[in-house]
Amino acid sequence: MPTVSGHTSAIRAKQVLGTNVNDTSGSKIGTIEDVILDKQSNSILFAVVAFGGFFGMNEKYHPIPWSALDYDPGEGAYVVSFTKEQLQAAPAGSIDELTRDDGMQLRDRTYDYYKAPRYWERKL
Repeated sequence: MPTVSGHTSAIRAKQVLGTNVNDTSGSKIGTIEDVILDKQSNSILFAVVAFGGFFGMNEKYHPIPWSALDYDPGEGAYVVSFTKEQLQAAPAGSIDELTRDDGMQLRDRTYDYYKAPRYWERKL
């Protein structure tokens, strides 16, 4: 079923993993490395975007609120309204660091940094 933005409301994780993430000018910023799930709320905690490395070495993993990613079928990529410099200054860490303490501390820092709506506070 399509969402307001025209996206489907269901997507398989394997379709997301490895998908490019571009800025609004169409320049590639990174790729979706992982999707971290919040089992308590049945929501996506954040998408993990990998960039900054060379052949997988020294790569940084940046959590981005799922709501900040907008899929563009014409580009075959997710588009974010952030610059590469904004992403480089954002919270980052290893995959283990991103999920430490159930990921809640990093989740809060990430949503604060991007000024994203907090899915866990929405009223149903």
